[in-house]
Amino acid sequence: MEASNLRIVITGASRGLGLEFASQYAADGHTVFALARKPEECGLVELAARHGDRLRAIPCDVVDVAAVAAAVAEVGSNEAAIDLLINNAGIAGVTGGQFGDLDYDDMRRVFEINTIAPVRMSEQCLPLLRAGKNPRVVHVTSRMGSIADNESGGWWAYRMSKVALNMACKNMTFELRESSVATMVIHPGWVRTDMGGGGASLSVEESVSGMRDVIADLDLSQTGAFRDYTGAALPW
Repeated sequence: MEASNLRIVITGASRGLGLEFASQYAADGHTVFALARKPEECGLVELAARHGDRLRAIPCDVVDVAAVAAAVAEVGSNEAAIDLLINNAGIAGVTGGQFGDLDYDDMRRVFEINTIAPVRMSEQCLPLLRAGKNPRVVHVTSRMGSIADNESGGWWAYRMSKVALNMACKNMTFELRESSVATMVIHPGWVRTDMGGGGASLSVEESVSGMRDVIADLDLSQTGAFRDYTGAALPW
């Protein structure tokens, strides 16, 4: 596991994987900034009460440019640096659309949240990351964003947005190396969340615990990797 006292920013922390990331990191003594659209209306209220100063819930709609800037400014007013950014916020969008009847408004929204928002958040956090220790940017992606692994089609917006996110991460690999910031995309597995459904094979606790182990090993020698929650390399 990670050394103590990391400063961590997590998006999409209202429920599911994001909330569990916040819970586990705070419980282990790290300083967590948990970003959510309405933190006062979700599990972050109880979590913040339990962990006190170790966990700060911050309102942030990741598609709102002003909200992102304000959230990052609030983080910066509390810490001079961050060591880890986890871009977790994401949506599935319309999953049953067929070619010839696709919902392009939905597709744009999925791209805005799943692809553009992580890039914007990473840019906004870069000055804080540059001042961090072993700074890392981790994007929660999906195996459904693997072109080589697509054997069923469907999930148009979601698949396309995650492929684009993977490419964004690869670009960041080159852009961020000179700042000694490592980056990766990670697949959480099939998890029992609102998106994954009750029949999924993994609990959020198992998935996040596994991802944390993978993240703990991330440094510049592995930057740009595409892995799953067990650490296995995935095909692009």
